[in-house]
Amino acid sequence: MAVVIRTNGARLSRTDRSSFGMWFWEIDRVLLLLAFVLISIGLIAVAAASPAAASRYSSGTVIVVPLYYFWRQLMWVAVGVPVMIGVSMLNRTDARRLALGGAAFFSVLLAFVPLMGFEANGARRWIGYGFAQIQPSEFLKPCFVVALAWLLSLRAQDKSLPVIPLSGILTAVIAMFLMKQPDFGQTIVFGTMWLALLMLSGVPFRIMGALTAAGGVGVVCAYLFYPVATQRIDNFLFQSGDTFQIDSARATLTAGGFFGTGPGGGEKKFGLPEAHTDYIFSVIGEEFGLIACMAIALLFVAIVVRVFVKLLDEDEPFVVLASAGLVTQLAVQAFINMAVNVGLAPSKGMTLPFISYGGSSMIALCIGFGLLLALTRRNPYLKRSPYVVRWNAR
Repeated sequence: MAVVIRTNGARLSRTDRSSFGMWFWEIDRVLLLLAFVLISIGLIAVAAASPAAASRYSSGTVIVVPLYYFWRQLMWVAVGVPVMIGVSMLNRTDARRLALGGAAFFSVLLAFVPLMGFEANGARRWIGYGFAQIQPSEFLKPCFVVALAWLLSLRAQDKSLPVIPLSGILTAVIAMFLMKQPDFGQTIVFGTMWLALLMLSGVPFRIMGALTAAGGVGVVCAYLFYPVATQRIDNFLFQSGDTFQIDSARATLTAGGFFGTGPGGGEKKFGLPEAHTDYIFSVIGEEFGLIACMAIALLFVAIVVRVFVKLLDEDEPFVVLASAGLVTQLAVQAFINMAVNVGLAPSKGMTLPFISYGGSSMIALCIGFGLLLALTRRNPYLKRSPYVVRWNAR
């Protein structure tokens, strides 16, 4: 029985062999819908947090209008969503090439950030001038995950290839550049992604155990010799130094109870630093309640479960590693942001995916999710007829 969908009066059936028609039936529309839901929630949340951020950044000479950050975020969404759709229309080969090229390009930009980057809030993480400022680490994350997945997938073809030490060296170099900014949170994310991909690629448990132990030693060394890590960990574990951010985030998050004060009704948010970026989860808690916070957490869980269930019948190592790596990166970033807001982790300057304000963050996330959608595209007739050749875009 043929399935036909009408779009603006036009008929879109499974027999449509146009680029859009094939994309529409091969794409995981549930994943795409979940991404759109998160983006929509993000626009509402940024609108709620924008007056607090505008009040914080206004001064005697510079007055920021209350919804300034909302309108800018709407602009970034208008740019990011078409980018996501465009990337998701790539076949697997082109998606891999895009990611490899992006990994090389943004690694070079990342190396130049300590030399010619723009400094804000005590960190040098941005490069460029005026409207063209970007944060290379945000764009590097999804590209680097796919590049590592491709590198580790070569191990399935030839186990003698030294892909594990090579991937470790590449990750260490990226971590070195990140710690120079300094950006301890992103360093942890890149290291976690590397370990997760190693585990998924079938590295023996003894090696994983040794690497995990080495990671623990690395955190201890960072605490002893890296001032940024020392300060963050001391503030979190021993409540020494300035704990204003963590205390304010927790107070704001719980101020609205289970159902919130209502849109625009929050007052604690005006004392919250970076209400529109790092601590937007707390703003959501105050104005929309803890119920809304739990719903957002469940949306991220749904995305992770959806991808891993979809990968159960995937037999191409690169696709499994890249897709699992991309969704794990999304989940780890979301978990760290939410953990910081509820006081379970030290402050790291990590945005909440698709929800926090930020141009680099939004567009980079759209690229990463577009890569995920491209890699998980599946021919709808794959299991319906024994006469259909298995789809393979390699």
